Amino acid sequence: MVDEEQQLIAKLRKIEALFTRPGSDGERRAAESASARIRARLATLEAVERPVEYRFSLADTWSRSLFIAILRRNGLTAYRYRGQRGTTVMVKVAKTYVDSTLWPEFQQLQAVLHEHFATVTTRVVAQVLGDAEGPVEVREESGAAGGLNE
Repeated sequence: MVDEEQQLIAKLRKIEALFTRPGSDGERRAAESASARIRARLATLEAVERPVEYRFSLADTWSRSLFIAILRRNGLTAYRYRGQRGTTVMVKVAKTYVDSTLWPEFQQLQAVLHEHFATVTTRVVAQVLGDAEGPVEVREESGAAGGLNE
């Protein structure tokens, strides 16, 4: 279990390095230096390109936590307006930064986390409740309406 967690952390760090690494592959710096580079790039973009208010609607609390952590690491302030859902995150940031760095990094990190969560969930459900894998039965519509999600 601990080994699996260490592998996950290593994967996430590799993805983060793709977005924080400067031009030369050989250059290695501490996390603060990487963060400083991102903040400097962001400041440069915002000097040229006016920040835009973005609304991100994230599917779950894990995605929201990850997204907020990325924003904070890069010196951005996450917020939401009263009345917005808890999974909504607002941020003012340059569009170029969102398109080239923020969103691609989030998507890659999120994919790794979701893969990990799916693996753990499948294993735990199988251990506690038995095998839940495989497709569900597909039926023709009965014509009857109702149910919780309809």
